[in-house]
Amino acid sequence: MTGLAIGSNYSRANNIRTVDEETPSKKNVIWVVSDQHRAQAIEYMGDTNLKTPNLNRLASEGVTFMNAYSGCPWSSPFRGSLLTGRYPHNTVYRTPQHLDVSLPLISDVFNDEGYITAYFGKWHLFGHNYRAFVPKEERGRFDVWVAYENNNSQYDSWVHGHDLWGRNDSIADSEKLKGYETDVLIDKAISFINRISKDTPFFLVISVQPPHDPYVAPQTYMEKRDKEKIVLRKNVPPIKRIENKTKEDLLGYYAQIENLDYNIGRLYKALKEKNILDDTNIIYFSDHGDCHGSHGYIRKSSPWQESIRIPCIFRPAGVDVKNHISQAMFNHVDISATTLGLCGIKVPLWMYGTDYSNHVLGKKCNEKEEPDAVLLQHIYPKNFECLDRPWRGIVTKDGWKYVVIKDQPIMLFNLKEDPYELNNMVYLASPEVKIKKKELSIKLQSMLNNVGDSFIVTE
Repeated sequence: MTGLAIGSNYSRANNIRTVDEETPSKKNVIWVVSDQHRAQAIEYMGDTNLKTPNLNRLASEGVTFMNAYSGCPWSSPFRGSLLTGRYPHNTVYRTPQHLDVSLPLISDVFNDEGYITAYFGKWHLFGHNYRAFVPKEERGRFDVWVAYENNNSQYDSWVHGHDLWGRNDSIADSEKLKGYETDVLIDKAISFINRISKDTPFFLVISVQPPHDPYVAPQTYMEKRDKEKIVLRKNVPPIKRIENKTKEDLLGYYAQIENLDYNIGRLYKALKEKNILDDTNIIYFSDHGDCHGSHGYIRKSSPWQESIRIPCIFRPAGVDVKNHISQAMFNHVDISATTLGLCGIKVPLWMYGTDYSNHVLGKKCNEKEEPDAVLLQHIYPKNFECLDRPWRGIVTKDGWKYVVIKDQPIMLFNLKEDPYELNNMVYLASPEVKIKKKELSIKLQSMLNNVGDSFIVTE
């Protein structure tokens, strides 16, 4: 079978699709989802430690949300919110955790709109931290699902699943990827694109483990890096053991990102060769960041900017973008809503996110009606080299960050004047600070109440 045409006549019960010649032209969507890629670690964002020509190109042809945040910087909560458009406290709030299969997903919306839906790579919503067989009813109702629950081993990665061309859904059909995970998943995604009829709209998710630890990349990317030339962020403490650990990790981290960048270039080439590049919305983002020594912390699950800020680029299909930067307060629950808006699909009421597609399409935006802050939630303590208790917080459009744990605030930063978070004002006994804490406490509690989070903010 070389191509599959799709129209509105389709029976999901027996996987039969037929062509409907009156089906209007629809734009394709590709999500490229990385794991643990912080917003700061891209060449065009000012990081001199790496080269990312394809991400640079994506940004130059699209819109970067400069204030994009992972509202819960942890794998499974982010993924649950991503697919449902809901906040973690009423979907998935810890890693690992099982996603309730009865919840509606963005894949359901695209299915109903006549798209072929496909998912390749990391899933992490079945409730396991290691390799586990995900039964078909737990795969998000994607037409094609060739993925894994969790691997964390780039050269020993296994996938299983089902597709439209004979792959079944049994454990016996599992397959070890022959090569580096990102490379082979992109191979599979390109194969999927090439097997679909040019006139068939698709929603494709490519979810890769890199640049998550272990920080390993193909040798050609690793060997050109020099540990001593790595420039650390200004908020990494000048303590030898922290600096050494951070530089050692960043050797592989940057190599992984450059490999991912190369593979995004391969996607570009495949779409161009099939002559569907201008019919395809390409969206790149990560599930959370990585502290890499900033403030002495590593990895995610802490409220530092390196952990919660994520790259988020929307390259719209066939649109000449006028403004390549958006300052909208973009949270992880907004990804699905904005994706649907980009396709001209009405955002369902069960999604909590804001549709920022007007920012991408260059249309008039009513910023007064848009959120002026993002809500941060870490509901379950991770207990591993991060803030070891539940926390809540907000980042406001005018640059204030406020974070609390049970019964007390712990962070207050003015990010406009202090982007590296070197001056925590939360315990300063000054009238100005007390007024600001009161204001932000009220705002945070209001946002929590609005989404149904029962956490109580105490000044």
